[in-house]
Amino acid sequence: MAAQAKIGIIGGSGLYQMEALTEVEEVPVETPFGPPSDALIVGTLEGARVAFLARHGRHHTLMPSELPFRANIYAMKQLGVEYLISASAVGSLKAAAKPLDMVVPDQFIDRTKNRVSTFFGEGIVAHIAFGDPVCGALAQVIADAATQLHLPDVTLHRGGTYVCMEGPAFSTKAESNLYRSWDATVIGMTNLPEAKLAREAEMAYATLALVTDYDCWHPDHDSVTVEMVIGNLRKNAQNAQDVIRAVVRSLATSPPPSDAHDALKYAIITPLDQAPEATLEKLDLLLKKYR
Repeated sequence: MAAQAKIGIIGGSGLYQMEALTEVEEVPVETPFGPPSDALIVGTLEGARVAFLARHGRHHTLMPSELPFRANIYAMKQLGVEYLISASAVGSLKAAAKPLDMVVPDQFIDRTKNRVSTFFGEGIVAHIAFGDPVCGALAQVIADAATQLHLPDVTLHRGGTYVCMEGPAFSTKAESNLYRSWDATVIGMTNLPEAKLAREAEMAYATLALVTDYDCWHPDHDSVTVEMVIGNLRKNAQNAQDVIRAVVRSLATSPPPSDAHDALKYAIITPLDQAPEATLEKLDLLLKKYR
């Protein structure tokens, strides 16, 4: 495959394209796990080649539970991505994280039910370390970029916990208040499977969570309208593109070392010389450096 990029961007609700990309090439990718959400867009941003994927498809046709997470991450790996930036719309579980704010979480809580979040199985067992589920070095680059831009009406929250729920319905008030009692910061429907799979694929992964509104715990939540949320999505999308450009500029000049880049070194339990040939072939992209 000719197109290559070390930096990948997955855009969530409201962020279906990167307007500043130049020298754009649309790359249809096939993976052992089927097609990704959409064709990957490879282009130049701030002097670096990057790969962009609209998580829900460019016309938002895929629900969170329908997302081909394994294909999306594997496709990024096929293009050579080493640093993966996820931009995601979220609801806020804390009064301090207000609509239009940005959160760079460092923890996740898994409340999903129907997601496949590993490449392994079918004769090969691997257990990645996941105590720190995002790459701290990449998260710091994102937080620094967002802080230095001084975006109007935006406060950057460094650290915090992202609750990943199944959806597509939003939380009940009882659930929302339960997550608040756990000291969670934001809630969304997509990022935890990505984080797990990116770690297995030995990519540095971090989330730029974009607050659209307060979750249903908030007394003013019932006054939130669809128009307000859509307006915040649009503002968040523009702010996210500004931050991502700054992140790419930093990564292009000084990419930080990441423990994620060797995440499988001690994770694979199955002796690979005893593994099924079909599974070895399927996962060759992940396993070849350890064979």
